[in-house]
Amino acid sequence: MTSQVSSPSEQADEAVVGEQRKPAGTKDVRRLDRVIIRFAGDSGDGMQLTGDRFTSETASFGNDLSTLPNFPAEIRAPAGTLPGVSSFQLHFADHDILTPGDAPNVLVAMNPAALKANLGDVPRGAEIIVNTDEFTKRAMQKVGYATSPLEDGSLDGYSLHPVPLTTLTVEALKEFDLTRKEAERSKNMFALGLLSWMYHRPTEGTEKFLKSKFAKKPDIAAANITAFRAGWNFGETTEDFAVSYEIAPATKAFPVGTYRNISGNLALSYGLIAASRQADLPLYLGSYPITPASDILHELSRHKNFGVRTFQAEDEIAGIGAALGAAFGGSLAVTTTSGPGVALKSETIGLAVSLELPLLVIDIQRGGPSTGLPTKTEQADLLQAMFGRNGEAPVPVIAPCTPADCFDAALEAARIALTYRTPVMLLSDGYLANGSEPWRIPETDELPDLTVQFAQGPNHTLDDGSEVFWPYKRDPQTLARPWAIPGTPGLEHRIGGIEKEDGTGNISYAPANHDFMVRTRQAKIDGIEVPDLEVDDPHEAKTLVLGWGSTYGPITAAVRRLRTAGESIAQAHLRHLNPFPRNLGAVLGRYEKVVIPEMNLGQLATLIRAKYLVDAHSYNQVNGMPFKAEQLAKALKEAIDA
Repeated sequence: MTSQVSSPSEQADEAVVGEQRKPAGTKDVRRLDRVIIRFAGDSGDGMQLTGDRFTSETASFGNDLSTLPNFPAEIRAPAGTLPGVSSFQLHFADHDILTPGDAPNVLVAMNPAALKANLGDVPRGAEIIVNTDEFTKRAMQKVGYATSPLEDGSLDGYSLHPVPLTTLTVEALKEFDLTRKEAERSKNMFALGLLSWMYHRPTEGTEKFLKSKFAKKPDIAAANITAFRAGWNFGETTEDFAVSYEIAPATKAFPVGTYRNISGNLALSYGLIAASRQADLPLYLGSYPITPASDILHELSRHKNFGVRTFQAEDEIAGIGAALGAAFGGSLAVTTTSGPGVALKSETIGLAVSLELPLLVIDIQRGGPSTGLPTKTEQADLLQAMFGRNGEAPVPVIAPCTPADCFDAALEAARIALTYRTPVMLLSDGYLANGSEPWRIPETDELPDLTVQFAQGPNHTLDDGSEVFWPYKRDPQTLARPWAIPGTPGLEHRIGGIEKEDGTGNISYAPANHDFMVRTRQAKIDGIEVPDLEVDDPHEAKTLVLGWGSTYGPITAAVRRLRTAGESIAQAHLRHLNPFPRNLGAVLGRYEKVVIPEMNLGQLATLIRAKYLVDAHSYNQVNGMPFKAEQLAKALKEAIDA
């Protein structure tokens, strides 16, 4: 879905409910400037699909949005249990927003487990829509309800809408030749139709999507569309929903352009394709499926028309080995994984450092250690990216800050890898990978020129006057060695993991040569040109909040809240983590206090303290979920007042 919007304006991240409007027919329509909706149910109830469809229609309508999918690691978690609950939260607004929101204004709970697992996040006065058909005695006992929360008064502080979603769906589909169990599967579409009516979402895109998704099963497509329409009609006719809501398009939130909704992994995939086109190199992905990185493999496999080759290897080591071989052969080579896979790939990353070949290693971080929390987010691979290899094996590290920014981060990673002939680590995470937001589709002339020159002939003259090719003779500015494609006449050279002799690339055990090569490889990384760190400090604050990666949204939302409340605080966000921007030390020195929020136990703070001798204050969270804006605002206020 794409939409056109106009020029930007400054808006607060959080805003209040708007005014009442005149009734439309027999129903009132109330205008809001934002809303947060959470769909929750069993992992088999289709909550991710429901949320994704609502998000797509919201994007096509022109709202700004941010999403937070949250689901179990099991393919089919135990039905009706708390660990089996899957949810999808969507925050959309008529202005610029940065996070999926702290607390839902509307909770759609498909069963008792979904209600119990999510009720603690729902503020008093919020709307709760429950599927009463699932509130059986057995289902409630399974999650510890001694009495029905729909009848014991425990939900009196909320605007409760009991709806027999299952019964209504089955009734709507009685004309179809479906079993009751088959008909019940469409209850998520009934719920989607109801919410689409409540918030005036477009419907054409969802109906088109269902026809396409079930093109080979037209009866199933028709049944889902019927359930979707029935949900819409139920909202229009029932007395329980007396008000619907409008959230106008975010016409002033963004620069003029064509926008679409995009997730972090999809943006990364498109960024990699764009990088290969801008470099005029074939794109090669050697990968092994792992949550939450597998979507990149799935997406890139669809784009053979762009010269993309994808290889699903038998394991992580084979995946990166094939990718490194493709780099040797002249491709823009990529391997994708998560934290456990990085551990397995570490030896080959070290080999890429030694060979000095361009290779993109994309780590979609998740909760650890070991298998850890496959579907939950974390930022705890930074030190592994920096130091997780034997010997002195420096690697550039960059991190995108939003789902849409993953596109630009992929291009930047490719620039560094190709220019400096080095493997590059790109650190995204589960929050960015699965979350989504509007993305302005760039024009091709806005993309960087990434073209490279392969070695074509001899580059060194010996004392006797003969011309030879030295594979480790370096560019004096970048310290990059030449990239010689195998099979090029006269450019035969040796590669391998044993230390190379400077210039010739021959095997060398000489102590002085090893010392020189180690220092040269480090100097190459230290010399990478990265932009200076930009600081947002309108009032010459004494406290700086420094972030990296996906903490950007919550930090910025928290900073906006504090400034609205009259506090003075500065903000800066790192994309380049190795090497750091050259002005970082000077920036840190300007502030009395530096606060670093991270979804780990203080890894960036450790690096900052070690390199700049700054007494940075860590604020950490490792619960598998992103920071909430209000939580960070309180922590930053305490830091300001301390």
